[in-house]
Amino acid sequence: MQWFGLFVLFNVLLLTLLAMNVSRLRLQERVANGDGGLISLKKAIRAHLNGVEHVVVYALVILALSLLRASPTLQAVLVIGFSLARVLHAYGMLAVAFNARRIGAGATYLFELFGLATLAATLLTG
Repeated sequence: MQWFGLFVLFNVLLLTLLAMNVSRLRLQERVANGDGGLISLKKAIRAHLNGVEHVVVYALVILALSLLRASPTLQAVLVIGFSLARVLHAYGMLAVAFNARRIGAGATYLFELFGLATLAATLLTG
């Protein structure tokens, strides 16, 4: 369960920081709802929501692997790799670094597929 706990700790922190960035921009630009047509606020909202879309679903994979007592080393690779991919993607979304965004998104998908394959293999051999 240690890797699942670390996954939750790190990724909820990342999502909280991204949400705080949205709030900061809303206050700064005096936008109560929506994005006010501002590119910076649109990017901040998308960076946060994209993280929510991927983190919540992937957390279920990590939780299942944890409950099935999959290899701690494998869990570590999945948790650390996915988390770094999410940081890279968020950076790419917010800092006009399209390659970072592209690599972060691609790595996110790869870790999601690898996590699912690992879960399937664990269920079949368990």
